[in-house]
Amino acid sequence: MPTTAIPLYQQKQKRVQHEYLSTKQVVQQQSVRKSSSRSVKKEQAEAKTAMAEPAYTVPAFRERSADDIPEYARIAVQCGRGLAELQKELNRMKVATHTQVTSLAITREVQEMMSVKKKVVVQADKAPEFLVALRSHTLWEKMSVKLFCTVEGTPTPIVQWYKGDKPVDPLSIPGKYKIESKYGVHSLIISRCMVSDTAQYSAVAQNTQGKAVSKATVTVKRPAGAGELSHLPGSVPITPTHASKLDVTLLSAFGVTFATEGESCKLVANLVVVPDLPNLPPEVMWFRDDTLLAPSKWVEMSVGGGVASLTFPHLHKDDEGLYTVRIWCKDGTAEHSAYLFVKDAAPPVVGATGAPMDVMASDANKDYVMVTWKPPNLTTEAPIKGYFVDRREVGSTTWVQCNDSPVNVCKYPVQGLAIGHSYHFRVRAVNSAGISSPSRRSDGVSALHTAESEIQVINIDGKYDIVIHEEDLEGHVTLPGQPTEVHASEINKSYVVLSWKPPSPCGRAPLWYLIEKSVGGSRLWQRHNTAVQVWAPRCPIFNLEDRKEYRFRVTAVNKYGSGDPSEPSDLIQKRDPHETDHAVGVPSAPGKVVATRNTKTSAFVQWDAPKHPNGIMGYYIDACMQGSKAWLPCNHRPYKHTRFVVHGLVQGETYSFRVQAVNAYGLSEESQESEPLFVDAALTAPSAPRGITLVSCDGSSMTLAWKSPKNCGGTKINAYYVDMREAATLKWSEINTAPVKERVYKVENLTAGVAYEFKVQAGNLAGVGVPSEPSKPFLCEAWTMAEPGPAYDIKFSEVRDTSLMVQWKAPVYSGNSPVSGYLLDMAKKGSSDFVTVTEEATSNRYFKVKGLEAGAAYVFKVRAVNGHGVGKASDVSDSVVAKALPGTKEIVCGVDEETGDIFLSFEACEIAETSSFVWTKSYKEIAAGRTAVTTAGRRSKLTFTNAEAADLGLYAVAVTDTDGVSASYKITEEELNKMLELSYNIRHPIVPLKTTLNYEVLEKGHVRFWLQAVKMSSAVSYRFIFNDKQVTTGEGIKISHDVATGVIQMTVEHFTRSNEGTYTVQITDGKAKNQSSLVLVGDVFKNVLKEADFQRKEFIRKQGPHFSEYISFYVDDNCTVMLTCKVANVKKETAFHWFKDEDEIVLDVAPNPMSGTCTLPIPMFSRKDQGVYKATLSDDKGKDTSVFDISGSVFEEIINAIAQIAGSSASDLVMQCTPEGIRLQCYMKYYTEEMQTRWFHRESKIASSEKMRIGGTAEMAWMQICEPTDKEKGQYTIEINDGTTAHTRSFDLSGQAYADAYAEFQRLKAAAFAEKNRGRVVGGLPDVVTIMEKKSLSLTCTVWGDPTPEVTWFKNEQEVVSDAHLKIGFDSGKFASLTITAVTVEDSGKYSINVRNKYGGEFVEITVSVYKQGEDIPEPKLGQMSKPATPAPATPVPPRSPAPPPAAQRMKSPTPTPPPSVKSPTPTPPPKSPTPPRSAKSPTPPRSIRSPTPPRK
Repeated sequence: MPTTAIPLYQQKQKRVQHEYLSTKQVVQQQSVRKSSSRSVKKEQAEAKTAMAEPAYTVPAFRERSADDIPEYARIAVQCGRGLAELQKELNRMKVATHTQVTSLAITREVQEMMSVKKKVVVQADKAPEFLVALRSHTLWEKMSVKLFCTVEGTPTPIVQWYKGDKPVDPLSIPGKYKIESKYGVHSLIISRCMVSDTAQYSAVAQNTQGKAVSKATVTVKRPAGAGELSHLPGSVPITPTHASKLDVTLLSAFGVTFATEGESCKLVANLVVVPDLPNLPPEVMWFRDDTLLAPSKWVEMSVGGGVASLTFPHLHKDDEGLYTVRIWCKDGTAEHSAYLFVKDAAPPVVGATGAPMDVMASDANKDYVMVTWKPPNLTTEAPIKGYFVDRREVGSTTWVQCNDSPVNVCKYPVQGLAIGHSYHFRVRAVNSAGISSPSRRSDGVSALHTAESEIQVINIDGKYDIVIHEEDLEGHVTLPGQPTEVHASEINKSYVVLSWKPPSPCGRAPLWYLIEKSVGGSRLWQRHNTAVQVWAPRCPIFNLEDRKEYRFRVTAVNKYGSGDPSEPSDLIQKRDPHETDHAVGVPSAPGKVVATRNTKTSAFVQWDAPKHPNGIMGYYIDACMQGSKAWLPCNHRPYKHTRFVVHGLVQGETYSFRVQAVNAYGLSEESQESEPLFVDAALTAPSAPRGITLVSCDGSSMTLAWKSPKNCGGTKINAYYVDMREAATLKWSEINTAPVKERVYKVENLTAGVAYEFKVQAGNLAGVGVPSEPSKPFLCEAWTMAEPGPAYDIKFSEVRDTSLMVQWKAPVYSGNSPVSGYLLDMAKKGSSDFVTVTEEATSNRYFKVKGLEAGAAYVFKVRAVNGHGVGKASDVSDSVVAKALPGTKEIVCGVDEETGDIFLSFEACEIAETSSFVWTKSYKEIAAGRTAVTTAGRRSKLTFTNAEAADLGLYAVAVTDTDGVSASYKITEEELNKMLELSYNIRHPIVPLKTTLNYEVLEKGHVRFWLQAVKMSSAVSYRFIFNDKQVTTGEGIKISHDVATGVIQMTVEHFTRSNEGTYTVQITDGKAKNQSSLVLVGDVFKNVLKEADFQRKEFIRKQGPHFSEYISFYVDDNCTVMLTCKVANVKKETAFHWFKDEDEIVLDVAPNPMSGTCTLPIPMFSRKDQGVYKATLSDDKGKDTSVFDISGSVFEEIINAIAQIAGSSASDLVMQCTPEGIRLQCYMKYYTEEMQTRWFHRESKIASSEKMRIGGTAEMAWMQICEPTDKEKGQYTIEINDGTTAHTRSFDLSGQAYADAYAEFQRLKAAAFAEKNRGRVVGGLPDVVTIMEKKSLSLTCTVWGDPTPEVTWFKNEQEVVSDAHLKIGFDSGKFASLTITAVTVEDSGKYSINVRNKYGGEFVEITVSVYKQGEDIPEPKLGQMSKPATPAPATPVPPRSPAPPPAAQRMKSPTPTPPPSVKSPTPTPPPKSPTPPRSAKSPTPPRSIRSPTPPRK
């Protein structure tokens, strides 16, 4: 922009003029210089501190050393010279300024005389009229108030101010009143208001055409108790000031804080401390309300590192209040205050109240203490029925409940404490929902003896005090005296506290008391405290009867005995303080509640105190948002004063408030609700406009533009006023008397070549704000450049975390050709590196910038482009932070469900009372007639009257008088088509169907035709059509509908071949219609008919005994196959039978149909159990049959089910050695060869052969390796497959395991061979022989063995030698005999034969009984057979390790094996002998005897 170059001496002269004319400016400049001097000194001090040694500490008192004196003198001389030069310069400036002002005045006067008179538009005369009337105000004492109004009239009215009927004279009380009049806005400022300033003030405007009056009331209130307090309630009293060595500045501090009980919280204040010494922090004091805080368990304080903090480790409602931090510095104190709100934590029981608070223990006396507390706030909770008080000793963790039933007053006397012990107390509230959380515990209180009343002080001559204990004055008295002044110090519905004065004398011993009572005037006294001793001179009395009066008397007792009883008290009756006396009980309701604006999220609420305060503790304030019935608490701890700032409100919403008073008896009734208040900031005059810039100049006029004020004052700016002066003059002149609405203005009638300065003021309903800073001088010189001028009025909308929309206005000066586009440049705040964000010039005057860094600040500038190039850049915009407003929402596009109109809807996150929604298309005004805008509260809707292609584009909405609430939405062609289709469906409605016409076959063979609509009204109508004929309800046909479910149905009870055809339902619901059809012909109809017949037969079947579930199977845990079925409609006489292949199965326990379930167990299931199984039911009602064919796939399913259980139960493979080889066995719950079982050696499948035999029993599967060799070494695996899972078990037969097994096999093979060939008796000998004497006896048997065995006979274990009487014979190596000739009685005894060869043998015993002739034949008695000497096992025994080898060499499977005692269920059969053996045991010795033929005895 071209400007005139001003010579240096003119610039200096201009500066001198300004300094001379404005004393204030001179003073400011001197202040700046002083500040600069202080800054230099500060820097010098910091440098000096940095250069000092770290360990150096400045002493408290220090004298200047001799070395410092010269330096001090030098600095003093230098400062003196500087001051002298400054004074000389000021005198020179005064003289020059005076000369210049005189010259300018003369020049100005000449110019005014020579100037041409400007044309003045003559307006018609008009009487005064108030455009903005006076507003009433209510304020506190010592505050200031400003009354203002705007008056219009011709000629200009004169305004006179009145207080009541007396004119306001500013000179009557200097400094009290100030009257201003500017730009048609007249104001009266009343400073430091007092109660006497309460009055009605009037502004009277008068001119020749008449007069107008505007009145307003100013109410000045004095805070309650302000006469006694030296500070306003809610502020902190100033403590005596003391000096601080530190220069402390409070930079920033905590704001209003919201927290919840149980959480932790921290209040932080940031400081600048000079010097910042670690060992000398600043002195910081913290206050809650007006109470100085000290570090404790509940609050922690810290100062250091430029931070002062107050930490709450565990919040309670006791912590709620106004917190103030006070920091001491050199000049006094710096303070900051903010409120901390602590809301209730979630209750332990839904509906329970919050916890009580501020629990205190007072009046402690021996075993007695009074506990008091404050009740919680109630909004939606049920009323409090009472409280429980708990106590615990200090150091203990166990709480003990003090009262058995809830007490309904917020105080409770606790008795029975242990004297000398300390206690904590807590309280819980009770209502109908349950018990609340406990309060914070009280401070510790000790149950001690109070000795104040027992000490007497005697003053002698006013100089000396003699302290005497009362016991010293009692002499030798031992019995206590009579207590006095027995009275009730506390009376309520729950208890009475009885108090008295201790006796004098007390008997020189500890006292306790007996309390007696009598009813009414009765003289019959009854002992009260029979179980508890009372030590304190007060006692709570519980369990008194209602409506009865009592008298009490007290007797003192000590160890020497009891004294005389006291005089009876007056009549005492417990009563409900709520009902009997206004002096006690809950307070009355507070008076009128008035709410006024405070900030965007807070409101100032004040009220009148209740008429009957009754020991009021404070107030609870509740708020209710308009449109909601829910009242929410504003504070959670009683507030003491009658005014409160409610925080945490939602801007743009309307609230009502109510107040309750609180005392020890509970909460009062709610006050009347306040008038609804729209929450927004209070109205103020706007701040100064900014950034005045020249956007065009033609040589005789200039076009100016400027930025709007940062603070609009809470309402729309409706006026701008521009002042102007020549740069070479000091006098400002008004340019526009009429307000300017826009932020661009053309100043005309200027002189070319002259430089001008401008300033602007903004106005709103609250008045005209301060003027802006003067613009820089603009030279009035015509612009002739070809490029366009600068764009202006850069503003931002739709600010989000990563994007924002930039808008600007086109240059006023377009250059030599039209503007074709714009370039947008961006930089971070504080940086001069601008980046062009538009890839090419955009023709729009808006651009959406994306990809921003959340929370970062940016600045922008715009350059216009035309055919001649790029023009000058605009001024740099204000900085904008890429951060969305809390609760920001976007525009929603939709279709109205009732009208079918397409709309755009937006909900603002904040709104002011004067806010409006401005909708634009491409950020231009929308053409009239295409849309309609409706607004309700925070929501605004833009409705298209007839949406079409012309409505495509970008739509935006902005909310005025807010902090940039805005959004945009682009309607695309695709989306518009979808919306048009939906709109058509709504405007031409159909009944929406959830399910089209369908059918369902019901029991009895009925067929149901039905459909379901999404919704239908009660006025719906419909009809069923079958083959073009309407069907109505009649015989065999039922038609109905259900509005709730939307179901329409028709049931055909007799579905036959005549029902084949097409079914249709036609529905009409208001304007909506629909129909649905179903075709039942051909195969589809046949299937339906078949299903209907089946269901009809099923229904008939189920009329008698029948199977509700046919036969099925399952396998139990023991692998038993169970055939099961369920029966229904049976009775005791119903017969049930099982059949297999038409053969009846008779069970041990007959089936019981009455149980509802019948089962047939098939144990040891195998292929033999295949067949057709049948179950029958029959009685007089009918019969039913169920058939189950176990064959084919069913048989396989059963086998797989068995395999699944057996495979899961399979043990690890066990190795068993036999005489034939090595056997691997797998035990399981059940095994059958039909199971899919496979054996593998290494990875090769094993087939059963002579070498590898595969088999099993019901308990196990086995595989035997016959005559094993080294080839059979390796891992063996068994796989049991159940159709889905393969169950595998493995055994590693190699290494030492194989060696041990092979050795055992060889041993067993040898033992079997020995067993086969050993000597034995194969037959011929009886067990018992009875013979008459003198006859011959021949004992003959057949023996066998290979080689031929030796035979030895014994009698009574003595070897028999062959002689004439006893002859031994052994023929052919087979027949052995013992012949006894002429037997005698002496031949009776036990005979035995021992048959033995090298492999072993056996003994056989015979008992011989000889009787005499003529005697009775004795009963035969079997003798005991001798045990074989070398038993050879008839069956192989599971192998045992020859000796316990090392663990690594034991012959075991890698997995655990069954114990050796488990024998094989399938032993190898013994070799057959010519005749079956008679002995039960082998006569061979046990295996521990290694010799194959043990020695003879």
